[in-house]
Amino acid sequence: MADKEMQPVDRIQSAMHGTPQLHPDEQNKYLGTFRERVEVAVTVYQIKRHHYVDQLNLAFSEHPDYRLYINGNLDQDILGPYLQAAAKANIQFTIKTDDIYRTGDDNYALVFTAAAAINRDVIDIDQRYPLESKTQATPKTTGLFGKLKKLF
Repeated sequence: MADKEMQPVDRIQSAMHGTPQLHPDEQNKYLGTFRERVEVAVTVYQIKRHHYVDQLNLAFSEHPDYRLYINGNLDQDILGPYLQAAAKANIQFTIKTDDIYRTGDDNYALVFTAAAAINRDVIDIDQRYPLESKTQATPKTTGLFGKLKKLF
């Protein structure tokens, strides 16, 4: 009898406050998904400092059935290359523009996620796909011109 009496109260609560969510803070942090589903993520700080298109393309090729969540509150100049990469790799993506998705350095800009729990220990893109060191990429210049260049 108590269950039947609670149903109208539950309906009123749902109408007033919306459908209850499981771990809403966690979902807001990871752009609408749970931490246990995240394959790799890029923070706003990281995306402003480096380009991770190549690293994400590796993740896209490993998991073509996953989805990319994008913080749409960031500038188009920052997000454009990632949107193009996802479209080129035929990866489904969702752009999240709600006010709850912030653009502070600690917030996430990109979250590549599975439909079910995968429980990755490390989701940070720098740790999962380390960038090559730039010292290896620059050729050594020798001779007088190279020495003068180092002085200035």
